[in-house]
Amino acid sequence: MSLEKQVSAKSGWGMLAATVAAFVIDIALFILSITQIDGAPEGHEPAAFVVLLVASIFVFILLFIPCMGFFSVQPGQARVLILFGTYVGTVRESGFFWANPFYSRSLGNPDAAALNLDEAVKKSGAKSDTNQAKGLSTTVSVRARTLNGERLKVNDKMGNPIEIATVVVWHVADTAKALFDVDNYPSFVAMQTETALRHVASIYAYDHMEDDDAHSSSITLRSNIEEVSGSLRVELDRRLSAAGVSVDDARLTHLAYAPEIAPAMLRRQQAEAVIAARKKIVEGAVSMVDMAVKQLSEGNVLELDDERKAVMASNLMVVLCGESEAQPVVNTSSLY
Repeated sequence: MSLEKQVSAKSGWGMLAATVAAFVIDIALFILSITQIDGAPEGHEPAAFVVLLVASIFVFILLFIPCMGFFSVQPGQARVLILFGTYVGTVRESGFFWANPFYSRSLGNPDAAALNLDEAVKKSGAKSDTNQAKGLSTTVSVRARTLNGERLKVNDKMGNPIEIATVVVWHVADTAKALFDVDNYPSFVAMQTETALRHVASIYAYDHMEDDDAHSSSITLRSNIEEVSGSLRVELDRRLSAAGVSVDDARLTHLAYAPEIAPAMLRRQQAEAVIAARKKIVEGAVSMVDMAVKQLSEGNVLELDDERKAVMASNLMVVLCGESEAQPVVNTSSLY
């Protein structure tokens, strides 16, 4: 397992000044050699200036090698230094630097085409270009990225087909692990996010299937979004730690029953809502009837026997629980 090692690179400004000065001196020597050789009689060219001419051309070509060592690191980026396959370290400071010109600028990835990297990189929020097919760049972005996952059809704990989607905010915490321990870390993040989402969706039920205390206390996908999101983040942290990726946040963006069972589940939810409302109405009506009977009896307003109490309770329950407005009926005769 690779571990990131932070190193400091030399400032590129001093080396840039030295390189420019070397180019100027070499060009001046080249012009001097040409002038001296051109001014000498034919066949009597000075040997020293001929050698100087050849040397200036050779040095001019060699001076392009140090130029390959210049690189810049923007804020939110890191540069991984690799020398002939050996990991040297990671530069996290931003600025203009110079390092060994033979440090690699990209990692070879012969399996990139088979992995369909364009799709994975597009999901992960990284730039999609032709360089991804050749290999990952040694310049790694450590900024926060957003992966907006597609809708997945999975089965919940009860076996019901549901549609679910998530958005994950992540960043590269260890550049060495990201480049060396997995083949392609953007693709790895996309695949592991889908796997983790399927796992979390399978260990929770979509909703409570029965209205009792044992089931109402359990965690469900619809009723406990925060708890489910926390479980998803823990699962992602566990899976992505091997790639040096840290998860900043993970949230569900879509949750619904699959289309084939959605109408049936909607009717079930509507029925549960009606039952709950009816239960509340009946409980309120019973308490009101009980209060009315007690107050009439305690205040000696009316002396009601059991039969009269039953009739009054029945009438009040009809009035309080009925869906339509009650029609008043005036009874001018005796109750008996």
